[in-house]
Amino acid sequence: MLQLLLSFGAAFIIALVLGPLVIPILHRLKFGQSIREEGPQRHLAKAGTPTMGGIILLLAMVIPTLLFARPSTELWLVLFITIGHGVIGFLDDFIKVVLKRSLGLKARQKLLGQIVMAAGLILFTGLNGGIDTTIWIPFSTLQLDIGMFYYIFVFFMLVGTTNAVNLTDGLDGLAAGITVFSALAFAVICFQLGKYSLAVFCLSLAGSCLGFLKYNAYPAKVFMGDTGSLALGAALAAVAYFTKTELLLVIIGGVYVIEALSVIIQVISFKSTGKRVFLMSPIHHHFELKGWSEQRVVLSFWLAGAVCSIIAVVVFRFAG
Repeated sequence: MLQLLLSFGAAFIIALVLGPLVIPILHRLKFGQSIREEGPQRHLAKAGTPTMGGIILLLAMVIPTLLFARPSTELWLVLFITIGHGVIGFLDDFIKVVLKRSLGLKARQKLLGQIVMAAGLILFTGLNGGIDTTIWIPFSTLQLDIGMFYYIFVFFMLVGTTNAVNLTDGLDGLAAGITVFSALAFAVICFQLGKYSLAVFCLSLAGSCLGFLKYNAYPAKVFMGDTGSLALGAALAAVAYFTKTELLLVIIGGVYVIEALSVIIQVISFKSTGKRVFLMSPIHHHFELKGWSEQRVVLSFWLAGAVCSIIAVVVFRFAG
């Protein structure tokens, strides 16, 4: 139990300490965020705010995990997936910000990187005890064996989660705040399953996000960029994989799911009918354009994220 508390506290403090060290460096390197002109006009004032702050998150997450978690194959693979996606995100940010290519990595390049990550996860899991191809259906005791389709399912879970968190990262502190609750929920689940090393990782993840909010909450002094958002999504997906709560991730990350669905619905509607369902997607921008302040949107979505995480823990405790 002490290691769990220490990992959370250490991650929180490391993030707080790294902020004043890393943010000025990002400023000097001119790693400033560009803002879409078609977005809410109030966001134009954020142009030039340093991005790639995900470096702070990754360091604050990884260091306490290495210090306080007992080494295990599961832990190394979760770190591999998390850091690997952080590297993909860093390259994407670097190309966009430094090389001035607005689209960053091409879609197929990102996809290739994610395929490598998913293949590595499946391969090393298989080599270290085999792969359980069953998935648990939440709100029941049903375990469904989907056989070979499970490998495809894992890939889409990784890609879907990383992109959903990436889409959520559009307002100051939004993605980091929701991830605090998601990570705490997974920490409880890991603890109940006796996966204490993964519980340490989850608490390090929660602590790093909480500390990062000191600099990322409105008005943000730094953005996490794809460096952070892809890593956060990958971390949650990897933990879901090793706790066999893949579908429960849909509940824990309910806000991420809604954000991603809003984009999908908007695109399908516009392409098929020429009409938009939302004033703007992802849905957090819809509420902004409805007149909500950024702080109100973020706090409302944080509350929704907390409720989703609590529901998921209750479902796991009584129906898992």
